[in-house]
Amino acid sequence: MFLTLDHLTKQFPARDKSGEVAAVNDVSLEIDKGEFVTLLGPSGCGKTTTLRLIAGFEFPTSGKIILDGKQLEDVPPNKRDMAMVFQSYAIFPHLTVFENIAYGLNIRHFSKNEIREKIVHVIALTKLTGLENRAPNQISGGQQQRVALARALVVEPKVLLFDEPLSNLDAKLREEMRFEIRDLQKRLGITAIYVTHDQQEALVMSDKIAVMNNGRLMQLGSPEDIFERPRNRFVAEFIGLSDFIPARIETLDGKFAQVNVGAARLTATAAPGFAAQQNALLFIRPNDIEIGNDRAAQNILSGVVKQVTYLGEEIDYRVTINADPSPFGSAHGGSWQGLELRVQTGAARRYAVGERVRLHLPPERLRLIGED
Repeated sequence: MFLTLDHLTKQFPARDKSGEVAAVNDVSLEIDKGEFVTLLGPSGCGKTTTLRLIAGFEFPTSGKIILDGKQLEDVPPNKRDMAMVFQSYAIFPHLTVFENIAYGLNIRHFSKNEIREKIVHVIALTKLTGLENRAPNQISGGQQQRVALARALVVEPKVLLFDEPLSNLDAKLREEMRFEIRDLQKRLGITAIYVTHDQQEALVMSDKIAVMNNGRLMQLGSPEDIFERPRNRFVAEFIGLSDFIPARIETLDGKFAQVNVGAARLTATAAPGFAAQQNALLFIRPNDIEIGNDRAAQNILSGVVKQVTYLGEEIDYRVTINADPSPFGSAHGGSWQGLELRVQTGAARRYAVGERVRLHLPPERLRLIGED
């Protein structure tokens, strides 16, 4: 394995001086050479501290960091063969674009000819040709970000680190830079670790996503794994829109489980760690629910449209699962009181507030999920 974090922990003194707080808590992670791995989570989850531990700006309380067979815990940042692109760009205002990019090469004592050769190459890669002699205040925010990226790439690090590098850009430029950074990383085959709180950014750019919360690694997987098969409620809620339905498992049979939601019997995709006669949580994405009034369909919950919102290509419905009796009988309506599901669909048929509807939850999209 190219880069390994082995039970990495970093503690800081608590603000009230009552002890210590683990900003990173027993995180283990393996990254292959050439992979693009994103550390994703809310503010304060430990993702930036993890990145700083990898870079050498912080030293771990315990655990190991191993790069290409070499332990790094006590190795200073300038000896780790890494480079970082910061959120604030961190380019020098008194230096030209060329001089900023050359900074890392100068302190490594490359010759003038080597420096020029390397910079000409990286300037072409990062689309900065013609801007070499400009000052940072003479170029746009996107161009400043490219200068920071070029400065990191020109030293040819083993690992490229990104700390929320696109958060200061406007939405359109941020989207462009996502693809640009990912394309460069693929072409160069460099290992990249990227920190963000932006779920869309993580899904678009990553080979793997490491979702963090409260200093812990909650789930590691491909973007598809994380989105389609979240391990717990936190991951599901943090990555995309989610609906959750309390249920009780009646039977488990290989891939599927039979569950009760009030009086309704549903089939859901099973998951490890669950047993029959156990309360559980069902998870489904709003755009996987089919809304209609087809009485022949299976895996149905009935309800009333509470709210309708036009989103352009889709309609967003809030549906209260309530006392619509069919097909279970009026006595069972109260079992669903208070449960509200969100449905997003591009279907041509429109439903109005107050209209009774039936929601089809496809078994392969309806999943058992853990709370923690």
